[in-house]
Amino acid sequence: MSYMFEILPSLLNGASMTLQVFALVLIFSIPLGIVVAFALQVRWKPLHYLIDLYIWVMRGTPLLLQLIFIYYVLPSIGIRLDRLPAAVIAFVLNYAAYFAEIFRSGIETIPKGQYEAAKVLKFSPFDTVRYIILPQVTKIVLPSVFNEIMSLIKDTSLVYALGISDLILASRTAANRDASLVPMFLAGAIYLIMIGLVTIVAKKLEKKYSYYR
Repeated sequence: MSYMFEILPSLLNGASMTLQVFALVLIFSIPLGIVVAFALQVRWKPLHYLIDLYIWVMRGTPLLLQLIFIYYVLPSIGIRLDRLPAAVIAFVLNYAAYFAEIFRSGIETIPKGQYEAAKVLKFSPFDTVRYIILPQVTKIVLPSVFNEIMSLIKDTSLVYALGISDLILASRTAANRDASLVPMFLAGAIYLIMIGLVTIVAKKLEKKYSYYR
């Protein structure tokens, strides 16, 4: 038990970095995904081709490969990023593609008649999206969004590949130094706590939006 308390501060420091990456990616990837999803509703084929290509590349290649490309390959063409910005950009681009597909599927379930009704009521396109479409889409896609958020928490462990001292790197360092598996088990417990907290938030939000049923 004393050993657990001895290594816990370093693991919590690593967990704070994990949470920092998680929060930054969440803040930027969901809005970007929503924008991309609505951009797919625009009737302009070149834009569709570009977005489809972006989503295909982001979903069709491993996130780890994207991290390596942004941090290690881009400097060869003069684009140099620090470890944390490189990780955040890779994660945002990757997860925005997934969120875009989730929101796109939700948008396509909305009856076209609601758009026509909004026009009759003199709603602007922005107000139509904000007050009519997005609240319904949010209710529809909420479970899928939270599934991706839970995946994001676990995927943040990939930042160790860039040498960022996150929870996984901290636990591996302690495990290798002390020849013990206890740090890995503690790291797993911390991940479970984070997933548990997200699950609680998900249930509360799903209950809040239940009046749309």
